[in-house]
Amino acid sequence: MRKFLILLFVAIICAGCGEVKEVQADVPPPPDPIETKLNSMTLEEKIGQMVMVGVYGTELNDDIIFSLKNFHFGGVIFYDRNLKSVAQAKKFANDIEAAANQKAPLFFAIDEEGGRVARGRDFLEVAPSQEEIGLTGDVEVAKYWAVHNATILKSIGVNLNFAPVADVGSKDTRSFGDDPQLVAQMVDAAAHGYESENFLYTLKHFPGIGKSKIDPHKEISSVEDSKEILDAVDIFPFKKIIDTHDNSRFMIMVGHLKYDALDPVNSASLSPAVMTGLLRNELGYSGVVITDDLEMGAIKNNTDLPSLGVQMILAGGDIALVCHNYESQQIVYNSILEAVRRGEISEARINESVRRILRMKAHL
Repeated sequence: MRKFLILLFVAIICAGCGEVKEVQADVPPPPDPIETKLNSMTLEEKIGQMVMVGVYGTELNDDIIFSLKNFHFGGVIFYDRNLKSVAQAKKFANDIEAAANQKAPLFFAIDEEGGRVARGRDFLEVAPSQEEIGLTGDVEVAKYWAVHNATILKSIGVNLNFAPVADVGSKDTRSFGDDPQLVAQMVDAAAHGYESENFLYTLKHFPGIGKSKIDPHKEISSVEDSKEILDAVDIFPFKKIIDTHDNSRFMIMVGHLKYDALDPVNSASLSPAVMTGLLRNELGYSGVVITDDLEMGAIKNNTDLPSLGVQMILAGGDIALVCHNYESQQIVYNSILEAVRRGEISEARINESVRRILRMKAHL
């Protein structure tokens, strides 16, 4: 309990002279705005915060309104299918926000990494690939393009970028390079660039998919390296940002690979050993954990859809990303709601995630 000092002037007759005495009194602290907002939410609204979805169309339509009103989804990811121009995209985001009419602002996310992974390239200037930036060896270049991305994304109503990629040694131009020290320095510079614009960003794909043998969009793959190698190489860039930046300003996206040294059974996105044991407990990350798209073949082909959101939460994740199918989004949402109602997930566990989400949204 915070104590405030109140001066009470009390006349006390003591040896013929007056004396002023200081008396302390307990005054309740102001309410925590995060807790106030959390307590104002229904269970259904809380669970909606834990699902981010893709939508179809370039303007508000009945399907989007139905999803927002009935499932309270707390975030939307934009694809090229949603983008025609700066003015259109900004209006679309504003109209979705107004239709949602939620107690917390929506996340509007996008994959704007640069190079071949960029949206709206018909009307937005696309950054170079992270590989090209890494080859310069100049961290100021990484910071410059992060500022650039933040600026152009603000102009279309987006407030969260699913970048930078923190993987080491990706073979498809999406990584800053093969050297974990260089990658860490570049990711750190990009993080500072986003933060200088008060823009939210994401490190992906924890604990690193640079060694993936198979495209996770199609099927699951395993990484067989030891924990020591993973720590020294793949996890190193993530740890640097966790240790040196405000964890409430960035998400960490967990990928769908399996890591034999961490959890030989579950993909990282469904693994308590990875998300709670490693990311939360060992590395001390206190921010929002989001899955990669749960409709990717690596995860969808190996786990039944209704259990995905439940497993993600039990493993320690905060947001399930479901990008393409309206029915899939509703199944994930309903399965989480039913798991809470039957006691498989406690509402206290839901509250832990929603607190982290609201803390991040406070920056908006």
